[in-house]
Amino acid sequence: MKYRMRVTPQRCIGCRTCELACAFSHPVEGVGIGQSRVSTFDMGDDVFIPLLCLQCEDPACVKACPVEALVRNEETGAVEVVEERCIKCLACVPACPFGNMYPAGLREPVVKCDLCKGQPKCALFCPTRALEYLPV
Repeated sequence: MKYRMRVTPQRCIGCRTCELACAFSHPVEGVGIGQSRVSTFDMGDDVFIPLLCLQCEDPACVKACPVEALVRNEETGAVEVVEERCIKCLACVPACPFGNMYPAGLREPVVKCDLCKGQPKCALFCPTRALEYLPV
């Protein structure tokens, strides 16, 4: 069964639980907590918008990668980074029209949402269901 992430900004209360769940779900060796792949933007007047990779049908990031280091996981539907192939050129970062590709450092592959291998923790821990992982 195919699933898709649904974002409902009207439900977001800006608690940033999604960011913490994501960061703890992607630990960095020697550090523990990793970089979150979801960001919550405060638009003012108690309006918050959670942003994460939309797993586009025809992703610009994939087209921009010169070494095919971004590939779709057929099981989860997520566009994932194949770290062994990534040459850290960062061409995918500006290619994403939504700003959801993140440089992890000068000598590190980029990071992006991988849907936590089909069980996105951001959606699991969202107290208001602003993020939901639902069957298509």
